[in-house]
Amino acid sequence: MSTTVQADAAALLSEVEKVNAVILPEPMAEVVALTAAPADKAEAIRQRMTEVDLSNTQSIIAFGSSAQAELQVISQAMLQDVKNKDVGPAGDSLRKIVTTIRGFASEELDLRRESSWWERLLGRAAPFAEFVAKYEDVQGQIDKITGELLTHEHTLLKDIKSLDLLYEKTLTFYNELALYIAAGEAKLAEVDGTTIPAKEAEVAAAPEADQVMKAQELRDLRAARDDLERRAHDLRLTRQVTMQSLPSIRLVQENDKSLVTKINSTLVNTVPLWETQLAQAVTIQRSKEAAEAVRDANDLTNELLKSNAENLQQANKVVREEMERGVFDIETVKQANATLIATINESLAIADEGKARRAAAEAELVRMEAELRDTLAAAKARQASPGTQG
Repeated sequence: MSTTVQADAAALLSEVEKVNAVILPEPMAEVVALTAAPADKAEAIRQRMTEVDLSNTQSIIAFGSSAQAELQVISQAMLQDVKNKDVGPAGDSLRKIVTTIRGFASEELDLRRESSWWERLLGRAAPFAEFVAKYEDVQGQIDKITGELLTHEHTLLKDIKSLDLLYEKTLTFYNELALYIAAGEAKLAEVDGTTIPAKEAEVAAAPEADQVMKAQELRDLRAARDDLERRAHDLRLTRQVTMQSLPSIRLVQENDKSLVTKINSTLVNTVPLWETQLAQAVTIQRSKEAAEAVRDANDLTNELLKSNAENLQQANKVVREEMERGVFDIETVKQANATLIATINESLAIADEGKARRAAAEAELVRMEAELRDTLAAAKARQASPGTQG
């Protein structure tokens, strides 16, 4: 491995430690109601309550849409990040470097091995000379792969920092949705506790000629109230989806951090150790050519190479297991999906039940109005008829 790559990898070690030390904030578990919110959040909730005008259907539809629109922006950013980031080559480079080192047969260094008749016939080089030539070829491959790994490490570090920003933006959107949900629930409480009772009293006190019109205004008010309730529920669903995206971002980040750590460890520790051991082996073999007295050193070299190969095999197993391990737990995703579907179905059932009750109430109001008109008509007829005096 070139000294430049080794120096760059060592310099990036502090960056790796820095990104691993970043602790992302946890999202709020529950929506804080207006009555329980601190002063600054209470003021923010009241400001969002002013966006609702029950006489304007469009204001109810648009309630919270400015915050909800951020979900699309965040989703597109995540999708773009997935498109741009290709983790595959990083894993391929790690596998290449392990395969290259494992493919370097240490038994070729054994000078006691006699050349086969085929090697003598072809005039192949002596074992040690052939070993040195192969070592140089493998060294060139290692230099190329380590350069690729360093590039992947830079890319992954950049991605990790980008995911930090994406997480913060998603968390801000998540908290903004909580404010809108609290504002919607506070507005519903205000309508149920003040606005609708006041309108009911107004209907009861209205002259007979205005009764129908006032009753219609009351029905419109209740319909607007139900629309606002559904809108607040939609915002809760959006917040739930956003909550699921936060751990997803963390999982992607942890996967990237793990891969960066492995790459840096390979560049800083594994490759230099392998090169050192091979350099020692070459030196020992050259010493053996000078005197048979270093035969014991040759045996030690073979043991070192064998131990190194076993260590590399274990490291390859760990890397492959980590690379093949799934980022997401499919059972967790299935459970979250089933819960979300159940929530939506429950909301639809409640909405259908509410709609049926409102329809029944409207039919009852029509019947009551007809009955009232018939009674009034009968009373006028009795007053106009002669001889009705008791």
